[in-house]
Amino acid sequence: MPFAPVDEQLAVIRRGTEQIVPEPELIEKLEQSLATDTPLRIKYGIDPTGIDLHLGHTVPMRKLRQFQALGHQAVVIIGNYTALVGDPSGRDETRARLTAEQVEANSADYLAQLGQVIDLDAAEVIRNGDWFAGMSFLETLELTSKVTVAQLLTRDDFSKRYKSESPIYLHECLYPIMQAWDSVQVSADIELGGTEQLYSFMLARDLQKDAGQPGQVGIMSPILVGLDGHRRMGKSLDNYIAIADSPFEMIKKFMQLPDECMKMYFELLSDVPLQEVESLLGGHAKECKQRLAAEVIGEYHSRESAVEAIDRWEREIGSGGQPAEIPEIVVSTADLDDGHLPAAALLKLTNLCNSTSEARRAISQGGAYFGEDKERFESHDTSVAVTNGLLLWVGKKRFCRVTLADD
Repeated sequence: MPFAPVDEQLAVIRRGTEQIVPEPELIEKLEQSLATDTPLRIKYGIDPTGIDLHLGHTVPMRKLRQFQALGHQAVVIIGNYTALVGDPSGRDETRARLTAEQVEANSADYLAQLGQVIDLDAAEVIRNGDWFAGMSFLETLELTSKVTVAQLLTRDDFSKRYKSESPIYLHECLYPIMQAWDSVQVSADIELGGTEQLYSFMLARDLQKDAGQPGQVGIMSPILVGLDGHRRMGKSLDNYIAIADSPFEMIKKFMQLPDECMKMYFELLSDVPLQEVESLLGGHAKECKQRLAAEVIGEYHSRESAVEAIDRWEREIGSGGQPAEIPEIVVSTADLDDGHLPAAALLKLTNLCNSTSEARRAISQGGAYFGEDKERFESHDTSVAVTNGLLLWVGKKRFCRVTLADD
């Protein structure tokens, strides 16, 4: 496949990119690639430390797919040895270490999900254990001798922990060196990742030059914010959309997103032309979010399932209708006081809220309802007549029907 002109390639590469370091070298590499009809080697490393990938993970993966579409060679590093160390990037504490067995089990799941984003058949997939497992202690000493402690402490995460006197373990210091050495082993021209990886990307350039290779260019994507619109997308914060989520779960989450993060989501997660994105952003917020959801759901499921999910959302949530499937919660009549309960206590008893204080908050914020017509609870101590089939809601996502049982 002939390569596109350099300016056309740059337009694709720059979309959704926060930093290209150093950008003049990227242009030189693209020009040389075009002149010699030689694809660039684009490195993307993943550590199989978990199983479920979320949309934040797909940002650099989609950039890798764009490079594939431009005719370049994707090189995927499965960090089965770096995963044993644990990436300290962006962390203020030591990451829990995994066993080799856990890493191998996760690798298969990662590759299956990665194959939903890139053309895995056309990519080189390599485990960094292929070179680290065979290194002698003398070779390890030789590698570590190329990096000073002062250099490591310039990393933001290590610097913060050092100043706060939080522990920095020696094995963690090996992580950026190992990541950088991966680039030497695969002769990477470009490495993809997030902005927190800048130190490792630049260290790789030094090690490559020491090995007589041209230094790689780092292309860093911004960190995708999660459902709250502020903090980074992450499973630990329950702040994410997984690519394995059902279409209906996806649309529910997309419709919760704050309006201000729509531009970022379109730019990083879709191929909608930016001029069209600006037009969408100037229109109705609901239609804008539904278009975004259709793009993403269509990519990981199908266009048909995206349409069905949006239609279902409109019926059950958007228009205030009832969900097709409502879970039933059994309530013992022994827990009632003459067939009644205060509103907050009822929401806790039916597990719609984890605590009475959470129920009080939901009610005070006007987000708790009861009955077929979704009548709002006026107060946390409102006495509710608990009957068979009573419908309860907290927000738009939590609901149930009460089934009474005599003990």
